[in-house]
Amino acid sequence: MKAELRGWRISPWLVIFVGLMGLFFIILFRRFTAGLGAISNLSDEMPWGLWIGFDLLSGVALAAGGFTVAALVYILHLERFRPILRSTILTAFLGYIMVILALLVDLGKPWNIWHPIILWNPHSVMFEVGWCVMLYTGVLFLEFLPLVLERFGWRRPMRFLQWLTPVLVLAAVLLSTLHQSSLGTLYVIVPTKLHPLWYSPMLPLLFFVSSVALGLAMTNVEGFLSLRAFGKSLHQSLMVDLGRATAVVLLLYLTIRIEDLVVRKQMAHVFALDTASLFFLAEILLGGVIPMLMLFSRRIRNQPLLLVAAQFMVVLGMIFNRLNVAVTAFQLGTGAAYSPNWMEIALSLAIIAIGFFFFAMAVRYLRVFDEGPLVHPVPTDPYVELSGQPGPTLDSGLREVTGAEHRSG
Repeated sequence: MKAELRGWRISPWLVIFVGLMGLFFIILFRRFTAGLGAISNLSDEMPWGLWIGFDLLSGVALAAGGFTVAALVYILHLERFRPILRSTILTAFLGYIMVILALLVDLGKPWNIWHPIILWNPHSVMFEVGWCVMLYTGVLFLEFLPLVLERFGWRRPMRFLQWLTPVLVLAAVLLSTLHQSSLGTLYVIVPTKLHPLWYSPMLPLLFFVSSVALGLAMTNVEGFLSLRAFGKSLHQSLMVDLGRATAVVLLLYLTIRIEDLVVRKQMAHVFALDTASLFFLAEILLGGVIPMLMLFSRRIRNQPLLLVAAQFMVVLGMIFNRLNVAVTAFQLGTGAAYSPNWMEIALSLAIIAIGFFFFAMAVRYLRVFDEGPLVHPVPTDPYVELSGQPGPTLDSGLREVTGAEHRSG
């Protein structure tokens, strides 16, 4: 008999989560009592490290599926993508909350984070990024709010938000385009401090295009993880379409990236086979070229496990790109010494765990997926559903559970 605690099944994942939360609060206490240097290896020579490269740059890009799918549904009127809209908006909203949480730890004086609201500096890229992130988080909150209102049956505010949806979507696309690209602009202003393989005047465009590819890929990976964790069935035809779209966006991204190197006459660095070259080739091949070729193959796209594997490579490749820009290129360009402190890594893992926890809570209590919250979950075999063979559905499972309860009564 499985151990339970007031309705919660005690699993290894729950134990890991509780342990990470305990470590998270201990590190937070140390950070705000002993300073940033007590929990990180950041310095004046290397002020931005793992938290900026992974938690901020990667976190914002991973949340790009929200505005991408919303644009497909509401602007391009591709209604077949509507079934995955709620889950992508939820992922985006939680992603930005996690980014803000990481920023509150990373900033030297986080209690001054409200200053850009009243102390305007329109010539600062950081000012524009800050405002866009604040506004877009607010937009995502309003896009997510109908799920909560629906849960409590509050129809009048729901109708108002439905009327407001087109405005919210347009604002989301505009704000996301601005700050996804502006994160690249942050590094355009330091041409002498980045290695030539990653520095480029095209960084704003490259950051935006790669975020679209990452958002599409993450939507596919998220669907697979939701199937494994919550027993939700994948909309396989939509996943195939997302795979094809990801391949096209990757082709555009790689074309711009290689052409930029050719125009700037930096291709010699690609084949130097030094540290920078090896990092660059690993990023481009494993996170770009190989998954792009896989996703252009109809045979691979029609095999769910291979499709997810290719999309997961895209996710890892784009995260690697952001880390290379924020850490590798900066170290190679300046000679600064830096390796993440174990508490930096632990804090990042804890923030990810918080995101997974609240996603699970939302799926449990809100209608994130078409069939609504999973009451009385029935175990299903994800590989059976992924293979396209008939498998137990939620409704049949509920009937089975209800019938069993009736017979036992």
